[in-house]
Amino acid sequence: MMAQYLALKAEAADCLLFYRMGDFFELFFDDAKAAAATLDIALTARGEHDGRPVPMCGVPVHAAEAYLARLIRAGHRVAIAEQTESPAAAKARGGKALVTRAIVRFVTAGTLTEEALLDARAANWLVALGEAGGMLGLAAADISTGRFEIAAIDRAALDAELARYGAAEVVVPEGFALADAVVRPKADFDSSGGAARLQALFGVATLDGIGQFGRAELAAAGGLVAYLDHAGKGTLPFLQRPVTRGLAAHMTIDAATRESLELTRASGGGRAGSLLDCIDRTVTGAGARLLAADIGAPLMDRQAIDARLDLVDHYVRDGGARDGMRAALRALPDIGRALGRLVAGRGGPRDLAQLRDGLGEARLMRERLARDDAMPPLLTALLPAFDGHGALVDRLARALVPSPPLDAAQGGYIAEGYDAALDVLRGQGGEGRRAIAALEARYRGETGIAALKIRHNAVLGYHVEVPARHAEPLMRADSGFTHRQTLAGVVRFNAPDLHEQALRVGQAGAHALAAEAAHLEELVALAVTRRDAIAATADALARLDVASALAELAVTQGWCRPLLVDQPCLEISGGRHPVVEAAVGRAGERFVANDCTLTEQARLWLVTGPNMGGKSTFLRQNALIAVLAQAGSFVPATRARLGLIDRLFSRVGASDNLARGRSTFMVEMVETAAILAQATPRSFVILDEVGRGTSTYDGLAIAWAVVEAVHEDNRCRCLFATHYHELTRLADRLDALSLHHVRAREWKGELVLLHELGEGPADRSYGLAVARLAGLPPTVLARAGEVLKKLEAGREKTGGIAAGLDDLPLFAAAPAPEPATDPLAEALAAIDPDALTPREALDALYRLKGLVADQP
Repeated sequence: MMAQYLALKAEAADCLLFYRMGDFFELFFDDAKAAAATLDIALTARGEHDGRPVPMCGVPVHAAEAYLARLIRAGHRVAIAEQTESPAAAKARGGKALVTRAIVRFVTAGTLTEEALLDARAANWLVALGEAGGMLGLAAADISTGRFEIAAIDRAALDAELARYGAAEVVVPEGFALADAVVRPKADFDSSGGAARLQALFGVATLDGIGQFGRAELAAAGGLVAYLDHAGKGTLPFLQRPVTRGLAAHMTIDAATRESLELTRASGGGRAGSLLDCIDRTVTGAGARLLAADIGAPLMDRQAIDARLDLVDHYVRDGGARDGMRAALRALPDIGRALGRLVAGRGGPRDLAQLRDGLGEARLMRERLARDDAMPPLLTALLPAFDGHGALVDRLARALVPSPPLDAAQGGYIAEGYDAALDVLRGQGGEGRRAIAALEARYRGETGIAALKIRHNAVLGYHVEVPARHAEPLMRADSGFTHRQTLAGVVRFNAPDLHEQALRVGQAGAHALAAEAAHLEELVALAVTRRDAIAATADALARLDVASALAELAVTQGWCRPLLVDQPCLEISGGRHPVVEAAVGRAGERFVANDCTLTEQARLWLVTGPNMGGKSTFLRQNALIAVLAQAGSFVPATRARLGLIDRLFSRVGASDNLARGRSTFMVEMVETAAILAQATPRSFVILDEVGRGTSTYDGLAIAWAVVEAVHEDNRCRCLFATHYHELTRLADRLDALSLHHVRAREWKGELVLLHELGEGPADRSYGLAVARLAGLPPTVLARAGEVLKKLEAGREKTGGIAAGLDDLPLFAAAPAPEPATDPLAEALAAIDPDALTPREALDALYRLKGLVADQP
């Protein structure tokens, strides 16, 4: 057995090997140690190997999914080794023959289809990357629903694309440097092989009817299909025909911006607290997954955005239609994932029942929607996806019981009346069970043992069981009973007539199970032939869920429909931050709305004001409004008009990446550099406190130059928040720079933050007032006040940091040479003779003589 195990382990490579032994999956050696630590189960030892005990642990087969889920979440990959022949077949090969086992599947984070292993409200993307002809190809699939996308991308866009997908697993060829990726042989990523795999997958002689793919895209797609073939051991999951996705079709949002804006995941790593969590009113898992995809990839096509907005608007205006749609959707099963399990060979009768119920309700929904005379274009386009399932639904309705069992092995899922021969077999089994019940009554009468029972288990089958104190009469040779087993309190027997009836019941049951299994296989094959049409229905239902959910959100929260225009602008009236507004609402407070008007004449706003005044919230809320608008949602504002944004950048907040050797300031500079290198006139940038991570002079110089660069070179729409009041001087020389501040007041020694935006620069930063709110000790605050007075007095006297900035040229101009200085002249100018005492005058004279002596 160890020889067989080690051979399978060599095939499993870096995966944990689940080795089937009876009713358990066993793990040995280092696999057992890793699994026991992750699952918190007992680690034991059995036998010896190379003179040492073999570490071992195991999990029950019937509960394996729960353990697999924990192992996958912990980052492990698992190979499943099943018994591929029965013990009886092994015995027929020889008395000591070992049952044959083989790896039947690799369970990895990106190849899951089981309900228990997946988050119903999140997609599960597997991404493969390939290179050819100097280009990078990306193929992404969610095999739980069959979604399949292919794109050609630049290397610079890789991080942004991986962040958009949030891939559960990434597969790359040997030699491709990417942390935490699964490395596969280079041969799997050959472009010609990729084309052949796609042709075989979709049963076509040429890919012309599917799409036009470059070599890099084919390399990535080939690598993805090869990996799925490897993981399924020759059984491929469901993949829809691939959608070719151009990068220009969606707003580009890099990983740092997604993290900063918390679009689909909050800073803590979970969904709670994110924009998606705040706005999600969907009632189906498919709708939640589609909403996440929409938020993660806002559109760049005005017509497509308006089509989504028209559908949302339809349900905003018609509350009855909205409520009816949401009620109907709420009752639907997840037919997309049920289909995925069936195609992958991991489904069962309950998945077929979900198709029956979901497609049946879709047919009724189609009839109701067709009566609407004022359908928006997108709804009209979705309706055909609900057609054509009548024959399948009727067949499944006749074939299946209303609530099939989860485990097909026990039978009982084919409805009575569907197959007359199956009904006969079931009748024979029922008659046999009634005959066994009659035998039990007869045995009690013949033996006089009222406690006698006929029982059944998997080892002995049907048998007679009596309490141990009544067993002696049945032990006699002439009793007609044969002793089978003695336990602590009972003794078990067999009898010829019971054995005969048990055979009849067993044969009828086995034939019935075989008949049901044949029907199941036939029904699954029938459903799989319509997989593309079923997937289209699932997608249409998800789109209706998203639209009606966004309409519900708009109505209950008072959101408005955004107007998309061609010119680059961002004009928001009464804008709010949806997540912050929800949080302050729960606390019983009111969110203060603010306007934002970025136009060609004022495309760069410099926002000053105190900490905690709302600068960062204001910056983020406008970025989120842009994301929501281009995703096809109403927005949290009273009015919104914006030009399409091709790239969104956010540099807000402090963070570090110590694992990569980057300090907080280094991360800030890397992100700022990426913005300056990539932002275009159609981009939207929010920058908060650039330069605050280093010394005052360095930071101010960097912030000054960044403002000029954004204004002069990138020419994008930008909100720039800062505490460097010196930057406000740039308004005199940068035509499209507009000054704004968050309002605050001091009242009776206390700071009152108004969270309102006003025009012009802030009068001061109120830093000490904020420090007082934070609870700094009074002695520290008093000392800080003294230091501040000294600094401010020095600035008034000498010009301080601001001195010299008035004549500083724009960053693109050549720097002027610094004028020569005369220390003696400066020292003389600083002396006020009328204010000196005799002693001070004498000291000053000595200092001047020293300066003369130091000069050449």
